[in-house]
Amino acid sequence: MKTNSLRFQLLARSLLLMAGLLVIIGLFQYVFMRGFLYKNTASSIQSQILAIPPDAWERSAWDIKDEGPDKMTGNATGDAWGDRQFGDSHGRSRTPIFFLQDSIIAFYDTSGTLSVLSNASIDGQAPPTLDEKDYQAALGSKREVTYKVMEQATSNEQLIVLQPIKIRDQLLGVVQVSLETKPLRDILTRQLLTFLLISLLALIGGMLAFISVLRKTLVPLSKMVETVEQIDAGNLAIRLPSDQGQEEIDRLADSFNGMLERLETSFEAEKEAKERMRQFVADGSHELRTPLTSIHGFLEVLLRGAMNQPDKLNRSLTSMYTESERMKKLIQDLLQLAKLDRSPNVQLIEGELDEIIKGMAPQLRLLAGDRKVSLKLTSNLRCRFDEDKMKQVILNLFHNAVQHTDPEQGDIQVTLENASGGVELSVRDNGSGIPSEHLPKLFDRFYRSDSSRTRKYGGAGLGLAITKSLVELHGGAIRVESFAEGGTAFYVWFPQPCPE
Repeated sequence: MKTNSLRFQLLARSLLLMAGLLVIIGLFQYVFMRGFLYKNTASSIQSQILAIPPDAWERSAWDIKDEGPDKMTGNATGDAWGDRQFGDSHGRSRTPIFFLQDSIIAFYDTSGTLSVLSNASIDGQAPPTLDEKDYQAALGSKREVTYKVMEQATSNEQLIVLQPIKIRDQLLGVVQVSLETKPLRDILTRQLLTFLLISLLALIGGMLAFISVLRKTLVPLSKMVETVEQIDAGNLAIRLPSDQGQEEIDRLADSFNGMLERLETSFEAEKEAKERMRQFVADGSHELRTPLTSIHGFLEVLLRGAMNQPDKLNRSLTSMYTESERMKKLIQDLLQLAKLDRSPNVQLIEGELDEIIKGMAPQLRLLAGDRKVSLKLTSNLRCRFDEDKMKQVILNLFHNAVQHTDPEQGDIQVTLENASGGVELSVRDNGSGIPSEHLPKLFDRFYRSDSSRTRKYGGAGLGLAITKSLVELHGGAIRVESFAEGGTAFYVWFPQPCPE
């Protein structure tokens, strides 16, 4: 398992966290058990103290005082633990007081004298002497048990139990029992070692169990990594599984799939744009080459001597002028398309569209020649438009209708009416119509449904593409219909301005 892998890091951090928790639990357990064990031992000593009649403690203290200072200081010889017995007034002996090893029993009376009653410690050391305030606090204590842990300079840590003795609510003194805490600490140490051993075994078992659980938990992530590697190899069609039972992984998969779809769409759009650009350049070059070839041919004819013949010279110059006009229009259309693609500049002003069409009526009739022109305009239809660009839209559609209708029998209808919450402009002719297979591509650049007719009128297949771009700049839409009985209709929809 690699040290920089997610599996290893999760395992290591989990085990480290578990170890830290076990250490904290062990410390709390040690502190709690230490207090519990000390208090329980003190309670046991207290019970044994209270099991002795109170007057026996007083008589024992007086006996020690009578025996002399050596006994009072705890240096009496022959005082083994359990050998001292309390005698009553008739000299009868009683049972030993305690059965604790290495303990020192003393009695502190109300006069402030500390008398050693029994010294069962190995080295026969003197009992620890507390501060006066500690004894006074013990005399007035109402707690269940009073004990203190202290460290002496000449001995190990001592557990000191203080128990006040009363006879008929009269304080006689305090019994002090002190013993070393080493046996208690040994018990705590054994418990702590046992806990550490159990914790170590638990960590090992948890590690073995957690490895298998972690491996199963990370299966969705491993699958995601494998899928991403395939995607990185270039296969953008692959998608991540988004239903693996883990909410975070599923959300990540959904987001990643959405990103892949957008990337794939962008790549396809870029590919399509490059193809369109390539086709655009090729078509533009072809359209420009045609008039240039014609002009070059006429120049060759003139250079061969036709320039000295007035009739040929006139025809050649007229033809060259026509081709130059055609090339000029093509270049203007290309420049306009480039501007529309790059940074279209349009200023939309609210106005009545029917007034624009009425003002263009003489120009439309002149362009139509002998064709019949019908205007059906609904008044007061307002929308937002750029006047110059709107006139270009109308002229392009009308000129397209002129090209596809008979010069004498042609009939062109321009209609303006309300439609779908906006204003709809339609231009319909009675020409031969457009085959259905050409309709989807009719607004593509350089696309011509009838090359011979459009070339005859100087068209390069850019008029409808420009018209569509101009309509979309106004927030509108354009569509085309071709009828079985003949004729074609272009419908342009513009949104009406919101009322104030």
